[in-house]
This record gives sequence, structure tokens and C-alpha cells, in this order.
Amino acid sequence: MLWLKALHLIFMVTWFAGLFYLPRLYVYHAMSEDEISNQRFKVMESKLFYGIMTPGMVATFIFGVWMLISYDWALYANAGWLHAKLGLLLLSLVYHYFCYRWLLEFKYDRNRRSHVYYRWMNEVPVLFLVGITILAVVKPF
Repeated sequence: MLWLKALHLIFMVTWFAGLFYLPRLYVYHAMSEDEISNQRFKVMESKLFYGIMTPGMVATFIFGVWMLISYDWALYANAGWLHAKLGLLLLSLVYHYFCYRWLLEFKYDRNRRSHVYYRWMNEVPVLFLVGITILAVVKPF
């Protein structure tokens, strides 16, 4: 069981590293003015999203579900902290989808947002990570 938990945490860190870094790349991409930078950011963003973030997210969910199945699910059926954590995970998944949409906008040179927008969006996963961590460790309700 500890191996499942360790793998879940490793891939969660991988996923969230991407959730933190990809919007930061969007900040710099939105500020870039030359074609060489534009192409370089497209490659970096694509590799991060498809090569690190998405596999990390998939593995996080696989090992998380595996842990839920391995534990006695009935013990957690009324655990408010788990339901709240799963809600934040769902919101993280929605944020991941927005990262994908932004990736496509940059890929096809359709971005219309400023670097300031992406600076604000870069802070969103921090809220998810803090909430998820507190819920998983402290189990406040």
C-alpha cells in the first residue's frame, strides 16, 4: 500500500510541476515578439503538456483510484475531506483542460490574451495544491 501512495505522490508532483510551469511558459510566450521565440515556446509547451503533465495526471489518477479500491471504500463513504479532495481534483482536471485549450491557441497563433492573464492563471494550481494537501494530510472533516 505504501508503494501505491509513493507512486501516487510522485506522479502528482510531476503533474503539478507541469501545472505550475506551463502557464509560466504562456506568460513568456505571450510576451515574445519574434518568430524564433514563438516556435521555441510552442515546442517547449507541447513537450511539457504531452510528455510530462498529461502522463503525470493519468498516473496520478490511476494510482489514486487503485488506492481507493485497495482501501476499504466503505470506511471513506462519509468522509467529507475525501469528497472535498475529489472535488478539488476535478477542478484541477478542468484547469488541465484549460491549459490544453491555451496550448492550442498558441499552437495556431490564435492567442489573444496578455501575459498578465497568464500570470494570474499561473496562481490557480497553487490553491488546488494547498487545498488537496491539507485535505489529504489533516482530514479536517
